[in-house]
Amino acid sequence: MTAAASPPLSSELAHYAALDRRLVAAVRRIRILPTVAWPPTLEQAFLALGDGAAPRLPQVRYTPPDLARERVELETIHDEADAAHPLGSYVRATAASWLTAATMLEAVGTPAVSTLSAAIYGRPGDVIPGSTLSNLDAARHFVAVADELGVIRSDDDEAVLPAQVVRAELVPALDALFGAGRIAVEIDPDLTAKAAAGATRIRLRAASRFSEYDHHQLLAHEAFVHTLTALNGREQPHLRSLSRTSPRVTATQEGLAVFAELISGAIDIGRLKRISLRILAIDRALAGADFVEVFRFFRDAGQTASDSFNSAQRVFRGVPTAGGAAFAKDNVYLHGLLTVHTFFRWALKHQRLDLTRALFAGKLTLADVVTLEPWFVNGFIAPAQFLPPWLRRTRGLAGNLAFSLFANRIRMADVAAADLARG
Repeated sequence: MTAAASPPLSSELAHYAALDRRLVAAVRRIRILPTVAWPPTLEQAFLALGDGAAPRLPQVRYTPPDLARERVELETIHDEADAAHPLGSYVRATAASWLTAATMLEAVGTPAVSTLSAAIYGRPGDVIPGSTLSNLDAARHFVAVADELGVIRSDDDEAVLPAQVVRAELVPALDALFGAGRIAVEIDPDLTAKAAAGATRIRLRAASRFSEYDHHQLLAHEAFVHTLTALNGREQPHLRSLSRTSPRVTATQEGLAVFAELISGAIDIGRLKRISLRILAIDRALAGADFVEVFRFFRDAGQTASDSFNSAQRVFRGVPTAGGAAFAKDNVYLHGLLTVHTFFRWALKHQRLDLTRALFAGKLTLADVVTLEPWFVNGFIAPAQFLPPWLRRTRGLAGNLAFSLFANRIRMADVAAADLARG
């Protein structure tokens, strides 16, 4: 349902739509990753020293923003939303997560960022829903499997495609789904990550080289999840906050993006190893390892010096580099993947694949699509205008999930080689 076709809102719904508009306005200056980002020159200076006996810790200067006005407004919005109403609960939770983020950014460069980022993104020891296993258990499993298979490649192995070539390959696929010219692909010399996606553009780091896997991951992860949900959020008639990745939805967004890689065949075991190593590195940093020790941890795991620096700086964004603190965001990739995978299996088992489509209507958590279902039904929240190709192929998705549901009942600990030989 479009905004033009929407009937007049009740006073209750108009109240929450107004609070949501205030929320969107209040968070415009709260920019998490740009505030904690490191300048590119630090990598050059650090690597210029080589892998000597005692390279110096990077010294990062941050500029803490003054977000006092934003914090006051977020507190007011939070208090004006009724916690007993599902829409009020959504507004309160979203405002609270932005408030935590604002407090974290004002403390940038101090150990307080470690605790506050963990409140947003979780901790390595957090338990994965539906199991007794933790993020650390999952990370160790994928690293062990990758090592058993001899996967020691770094991000740049087999990466021969320059950013300009990848851009030329991405544009036709983006035009086909979203419309010609709607999404720009830009080459950014200052980007820390290899790629980043927004509602109207995807940026590629100029110095990076990409593999064929990278190309497919960019489409599945960045374009068909992050960009797609941002565009769908912009089409919302009343909850415009669904166009913004609030801190509370980061785990679902990143988990959904990695799940998209998995379900579309765009992920490889090397990628799973890399995101798993980051969780192990966060745990090491929290236990006292400094930047140099974490850098060497990645080097020992088979990454290049450049990859190792970039992986280590992800762990130490916004916090002191001397150890005992970490920026926790990289917890969300593996935790989110496993949680989203469980959600999709649950949705199939309970014949609720419609909820998986609702997940793409904007930047939502898994719980949001359940608790806000009545407002999808009555049109207050619009359905997703764009869906990724793999989700539109419902029968293929159902087949994959049905197989996964049954296969997970087979306990590998009970399987012997002799059993397979008899099969």
